[in-house]
Amino acid sequence: MIGKMLKYSLILLPGEQDAFLEKVRAAGMFDIVRSDRPVDKHSQALLEESLRLKRILDGLSRIKGEASGEDIPAGDTADLAEAALADLAAANESLKAVRKEIDARTVWGSFDRERLQQLEDAGCRTAFHVVDAKEFDPAWAEAYPLEVIAEKDKRVWFVTFGTERNVPCPEIPVPDGDVTEAREAQVQLEEKAERLTALLNALKGRSAELEQRRAALLSDLDLYLAGKATVPVAENHLSTVVGYVPEEDGARMDALLDEAGVFFIREAATLADNPPIKLKNNWFARQFEVLTDMYGSPVYDEFDPTPILGPFFLLFFALCMGDAGYGLLLIAIGILLRKKVPSMASLGPLVVMLGIGTFLVGIVLHTFFGINLLTATWVPEWLKRCMITGTVAGYDAQMVLAIGVGVFHICLALCVKAVCYTHRFGFARSISTWGWTLLIVGGISIGGLALLGVIDAPVVKWALIGLGIVSGAGIYLLNDLHRNPLLNIGSGLWDTYNMATGLLGDVLSYLRLYALGLAGGMLGSTFNMLAGMLLGIPVPGVNWLLFAIILLIGHTLNLALSCLGAFVHPLRLTFVEYFKNSGFEGTGRAYRPLK
Repeated sequence: MIGKMLKYSLILLPGEQDAFLEKVRAAGMFDIVRSDRPVDKHSQALLEESLRLKRILDGLSRIKGEASGEDIPAGDTADLAEAALADLAAANESLKAVRKEIDARTVWGSFDRERLQQLEDAGCRTAFHVVDAKEFDPAWAEAYPLEVIAEKDKRVWFVTFGTERNVPCPEIPVPDGDVTEAREAQVQLEEKAERLTALLNALKGRSAELEQRRAALLSDLDLYLAGKATVPVAENHLSTVVGYVPEEDGARMDALLDEAGVFFIREAATLADNPPIKLKNNWFARQFEVLTDMYGSPVYDEFDPTPILGPFFLLFFALCMGDAGYGLLLIAIGILLRKKVPSMASLGPLVVMLGIGTFLVGIVLHTFFGINLLTATWVPEWLKRCMITGTVAGYDAQMVLAIGVGVFHICLALCVKAVCYTHRFGFARSISTWGWTLLIVGGISIGGLALLGVIDAPVVKWALIGLGIVSGAGIYLLNDLHRNPLLNIGSGLWDTYNMATGLLGDVLSYLRLYALGLAGGMLGSTFNMLAGMLLGIPVPGVNWLLFAIILLIGHTLNLALSCLGAFVHPLRLTFVEYFKNSGFEGTGRAYRPLK
């Protein structure tokens, strides 16, 4: 849910601003309305320095090797790292050029350029040639002073001597030197690159220092921008500040302002104020707030999509993975992240949660590391009865499940849209939305009850007729009470076209849940089969070694590919299919207190 905000309007006396902002920053709860961009040279300099440190940290993170304890020259850490990164990049570029040059020179071998120059001064010019083998005429060797140097890759390298070029093929430039010189240059560049890499690995040990410097710069920039957000009034004798505090922190903010002796006006924030958004969810939903933030914070009077996004993303992820064994691996990875990787510890609970969901759904889809649990003799019969098998109306039951989940997801989105639009804009402006929700959700519900035999055919007939009349009136006649009815009909027809084509594509998009799970299971089964074939090798020990290697590499690759697909595609179903049909805008600004 979206937390309620309090709006504070403050008046500061001359000389109070800096001290007050420091107190506010220490409290870490006041979101001052401020610019997100530099406003002058000082703020621009702070931003550029923070960006420079980020580039340096990114560069250090890409250096292969562990942080070492080697001696580091005296000087500023950032300057040393920046210079070393630039020198290493230049050395690597030079290495690429030298290696290309070595490839070009190797075929010519070693030669003395001074001797060639002496020959040319004496009137005997040396020309270098390369032609396709089918274009080379062996008779040239008898007709011209010519020496073939090499023949490979269906090409011929040769040189000619003389005062005139008589061979009917073009020359190539004379190499800048022989291959020996290029190899010496390569060795020198490689040694330089090794020295620079060693220095950068040593500087890696100071990454925490650079992170702290960058955090301090960003904090100073935030404070400076907050100070610039104050508006001078009364001929610059007073300054006004506007900001927002979560409702639960109102008492603390009042006490801070009273202690500082600041005059303030407190009121409940409204949509017109465009207050910042702070999401308040339980432990489960809070793990998925990062996904909501990837799309955008809700508007102040919007519905927080996270409580619905969370369980559906978990279900979609598990369906795309579709393997109980991979679920166990994800649980282990999440625990390791939580305990062993401090920088990613916050993601640990989410990974564990996704692993639990994948394990449970994998059991239902009867796949464990590519093994079909239905055919496994070690799986108890009661567990097999919980697995989805067979077909529904001639279609694979798992495919029908994916479509069913998609239909329910879209119906839920339509219901959420109708409720939210009514809350935001009033019922009169949401009649068309209610009409579509009633038609689609009601029609699907009636159809489902009819298929289950809960209601008889005559009841279904009259229910659908009544549903069509009521929803049609809302869609085609009452979609805008202040507009010409003919325009309403035209608008309704256009909405009908968009809805009919859009909903069909939206529902079919959920087939990816079935397809990805099926592909991952088949790939895992294939690796199992390949590994099993290697057990037939009549060399004891070697066969089991190769068996283990194929299983390890194959399932590691399959796990990585499955995780990538299981993250991207459920995110797409959420951002495109669900958010579009639920009317979620995501144009709010996140709560960002000065701290």
